[in-house]
Amino acid sequence: MDAELKPLLQRIAEALERLAPPALAAARFEGARLFRHDPESGGFHPAPDYPLTLESLVGVDRQKAKVLENLRRFAAGLPYNHVLLWGVRGTGKSSIAKAAFMAVAADCADLKLVEVDRDQVTALPALFDDLRVRAERFVVLCDDLSFEEGAAAAKALKSALEGGVSGPPANVLFTATSNRRHLMPRGHQEDRGLVAAHEDAEEEVSVSDRFGLWIGFPPMDQATYLAAVQGYAERYGLAIEDLDRRALQWAQMRGGRSGRVAWQFIRDLAGELGKPLPL
Repeated sequence: MDAELKPLLQRIAEALERLAPPALAAARFEGARLFRHDPESGGFHPAPDYPLTLESLVGVDRQKAKVLENLRRFAAGLPYNHVLLWGVRGTGKSSIAKAAFMAVAADCADLKLVEVDRDQVTALPALFDDLRVRAERFVVLCDDLSFEEGAAAAKALKSALEGGVSGPPANVLFTATSNRRHLMPRGHQEDRGLVAAHEDAEEEVSVSDRFGLWIGFPPMDQATYLAAVQGYAERYGLAIEDLDRRALQWAQMRGGRSGRVAWQFIRDLAGELGKPLPL
C-alpha cells in the first residue's frame, strides 16, 4: 500500500510547489537613493533623484532647518524623532522632506528614502520589520497622510512606530505630511454610534503623539510668495519686467498663494520663454 501511495504523494508535493508563490528576492538598494515600496510584491522600485534643492524653497527657512537637523542626527546614528509636517496645502511639506533628504544623502551613501502610499499604511509594520535587519538607514515617507478608512490604519501606524516587543527599528525615520495636525478624517460614520466613533477618534488623534517633531506650515503671505517667484526666476534665468504683476495675477487666478502656485507660475513662464526646468 505504501508503494502505491508514494508516487501519488510525490505528485501532490510537486503540484503544491508549483502553486506556491516564488520566494521573494532580497531587496537591493544599490544604484539609487529614492524608492517606492509595493507591499503586494514586497518590491522596492528605484526612482530618480529629487531635482529641487533646499535653497530653492523660499519662505520656509525655519521648517527647513528643523527637518535638516533632525535628519542629520538620524544619519549620524544620534537620537532623533519621527516627523509630522502639517499645514496648508502647497506650502512645500513634501518638497522639504525630499530636498532635505537629498542634501544629507549626498554625504551619506547608506541613507535611503522609501516612499509609501497613504492607502497602504496597514503594511507599515511588515515594512519596518523588513528594513530593521538591513545595514542601510531609511527615511520612510508617507505623503498626505490621513485616516479616511478609520482606526485600522491608525493602529497599524502606531504598531510600526512603537515596534511591538522588539521596539522601533533604530534605522528607520518615519516622516509624514498632512494638511491636518491630528490626521483626523473629514467625517466619521454616524452609524457606528457615539462611543465607537469617540474611540476611533481617540485612536486617530493618539497617532500624532507618536511624532516627536511637529513642524507647521502656515499660509503664505504676498511678500513671501513674491520672494519665492523672484528666487525661482533668478535661479533659472527667467527675469522679466512685469514679473511681480504677472505672478500676482497667476495667484489670483488660482485662488491663493503658496510655494506650489509660485512653482507652477514659474513653469508656465519657462515654457513661454522656451527654457527648460527640472521636473
